[in-house]
Amino acid sequence: MAPPLEPPPNYNSLRSWLAVAGAAVALYCTVGYLNAFGVYQVYYGTGLLKAYTNSDISWIGSVAIFLLYVGSPVAGILVDKLGPTALLITGSIGQLLAVFLSSLCSQYYQLFLSQAVLLGLSMSLILTPCVAVVSRRVPHRRGLALGIAIGGSSIGGVVWPIMLQQLLYTDGVSFGWAQRAVGFTMLPLLAVTCLTVIDAEKEAPMEIPSEVEKAAEGNATGGNESEPSLEETPKGKHPIILMFKNFAFVLLCLGLGLAYLGLFTPFFYISTYAVDKGASSSTAFYLISAVNAASFFGRVIPGHLADTYGHFNMCTLSVLISGIIAFTWTAAYSLPGMIIWSIVYGFTSGAIISLQSACAGKIAKREHQGTALGLVLGSVAVTALVGTPISGQILIRGGYLRLGIWTGVTLLTGGVILAAARLKLDRKVLAVY
Repeated sequence: MAPPLEPPPNYNSLRSWLAVAGAAVALYCTVGYLNAFGVYQVYYGTGLLKAYTNSDISWIGSVAIFLLYVGSPVAGILVDKLGPTALLITGSIGQLLAVFLSSLCSQYYQLFLSQAVLLGLSMSLILTPCVAVVSRRVPHRRGLALGIAIGGSSIGGVVWPIMLQQLLYTDGVSFGWAQRAVGFTMLPLLAVTCLTVIDAEKEAPMEIPSEVEKAAEGNATGGNESEPSLEETPKGKHPIILMFKNFAFVLLCLGLGLAYLGLFTPFFYISTYAVDKGASSSTAFYLISAVNAASFFGRVIPGHLADTYGHFNMCTLSVLISGIIAFTWTAAYSLPGMIIWSIVYGFTSGAIISLQSACAGKIAKREHQGTALGLVLGSVAVTALVGTPISGQILIRGGYLRLGIWTGVTLLTGGVILAAARLKLDRKVLAVY
């Protein structure tokens, strides 16, 4: 067990936790909104885009996730150099424009351009700055702070599906006005984010030593051999080169990339699975909310524990357990069983998204937090893009049993590689890392 960490010098508690709250609001509007795509998956498949397959429709959500992540390395570098405010304002305007434009769409290509391309690119300018600022401001409680911030996406994943289901089905509101309601709801929330997510002053020594810095100190005093650290490398090297010279960081990116091939599959297909088993569409929507509600606790509780027992330890454990649970997907064939399964998977998988950022922050120096977080998110972009469409094709050809196997195998494989990254940092199995 790690000893309690003290706040860094010049730590402003109120200002830092306001930034955490603002980041949670941002994640509520961005990743939380994408977590509700299962509602659109069912709605488009039974109405607006019923001429298209599940795999075709899932490309809209997958491309949005892909662009959210693939734009993160650029956003991470920019937030390290320019600060978060300009990026947050630009991303917020783009996201609102994307939502309001989607309210006018009736064709597949129109929805693809607004709800996938513009929305995903805009969200990348919001997500990475928020996570980087939180990681910098609360380094001594990074796991808990990131768990709370990213937990906002879980709350969004609960509220957005219920809101959309009520508007589209219960109240009979048209698709156009439902989307406008979404946009007007996001408007003040994104304004709060722009006002509260402010970076720490660069001259203030906010950060405690990162793990690579500690390793460098160990080398200087005759300690064990370690990964190339940011301190040991010539100052002229670009931060991206510095990060990828650390093999543990490379393994972290690879393990998460493989895990993301199956990670979002239940978020997209749990509602269609429920409909296939006889549940009504309105009832199936609530399973998406159940997954996201449980993922909130999965992001906060393991994040808090990770500050004591190690961020890499908890992240690896979460990926492996999620893979095991995925294999049991089709064993839940009744509605109560599907609810329980959704809650359990939501809890275990929820920790992955918050702890991946904590792991990146643990390796990087303070001034490279945005770059490291952006590279981690960028490394999962391609697999996040192709993961759910591949799942759609597996579903068409092999049914939900093979879909569950695919999800489990990808998560377990990613978890094994994350375990290798953890052992690369410290070969002691019970070490806190």
